[in-house]
Amino acid sequence: MLKRLKQLILTGVKATGAYKIIQRSNWRQNRLLILAYHGISMEDEHLWDKELFMPPNLFRERMELIKKWNCTVLPLGEAIERLYAGDLPGNSVALTFDDGYYNFYRVAHPILKEFKFPSTLYLTTYHVENNRPIKDALVSYLLWKGRDKVLNLKPVTGIDMKFDLSNDGEKTRAFETVITHIRQKHLSLTDKGIITRALADQLGIDYDLLLSKRILNLLNHDEVSQLAAEGVDIQLHTHRHRTPLNRELFYREIEENRASILKMCGYRATHLCYPSGNFDEAFFPWLEDLDVASATTCDPGLASRQSNRLMLPRLIDTTPLHHREFEAWLTGVAAAIPHRYKTYNMGVSDYEMRTSVTVQKYIHLSENLSNQLLVIRIIETWCLF
Repeated sequence: MLKRLKQLILTGVKATGAYKIIQRSNWRQNRLLILAYHGISMEDEHLWDKELFMPPNLFRERMELIKKWNCTVLPLGEAIERLYAGDLPGNSVALTFDDGYYNFYRVAHPILKEFKFPSTLYLTTYHVENNRPIKDALVSYLLWKGRDKVLNLKPVTGIDMKFDLSNDGEKTRAFETVITHIRQKHLSLTDKGIITRALADQLGIDYDLLLSKRILNLLNHDEVSQLAAEGVDIQLHTHRHRTPLNRELFYREIEENRASILKMCGYRATHLCYPSGNFDEAFFPWLEDLDVASATTCDPGLASRQSNRLMLPRLIDTTPLHHREFEAWLTGVAAAIPHRYKTYNMGVSDYEMRTSVTVQKYIHLSENLSNQLLVIRIIETWCLF
């Protein structure tokens, strides 16, 4: 219900011309939209996980919209410096990509070059140095590929269990059983590969062909170096894609990540993206001690000069996100609309917060056209403030 109402509201707001009004406002000009992506599909990955992967044609359409709305795409480091200096150009946007999947090199980077858009790649380096498919993702992908099969786990793990993968609940239980087995056995990378190969064999999937496509692999050393040489900004995403609450382990993650990037790219990375958006205030003094200039989250919002540099909001752009809502983020309209996840944007003024609460109230009450129009009026009032 909320999603449908959101689309109706945004359609009405756009029809009034409010998108352009907000886009030209001082409010939007003083804010930075940081966009985040994970994978751009090489084959069918977006059909398997639409939150993690986006088809290339949709990604291209997103870049077209950024161009259409006359956004200024800045390198992340420059964008953050200018945000806090108060001299951002109009409709500033920064493009970021998490993890460092091979598909960035194959699919996303060529599209970005066509548009001459700079980008930042937050790279988790363990799987660059040990270049094999990401284990959890590979197990999930294999089970999805075999979704019309009944899986016998005994030849895979020695556990005498069968799962009907056409049932989503059983598919989830099969995934949890395999992953728990791998973790409890503390298997080496080679032994994990034996498990995933056996799983593929049980499901009738050509494992060697799948590996050759590198669908769920990260970049290798040479590809990272080439991307850096071509101007892609390679930055921190921890070494093993984790943020331990133990200080010593946390420092190790950043230092190993930074050392690996230095070796591949020739410079010292100073910008971090929290893996999976997981962060804690305990990290802030540690990051300052480690000379980390900024850290981004997975919480939606636009960054302002009042935003904490170590918990900058980002919009995670996904396949299900409608173009209309994407445009609302580019222009700034979406900042007034309730979102599923909490936004840690400390740059929201008291007035904006009150307005957002009001919008939430009326969205829940909107059951007829008059109430929908009332929401539009509230948003328009907020935009002009």
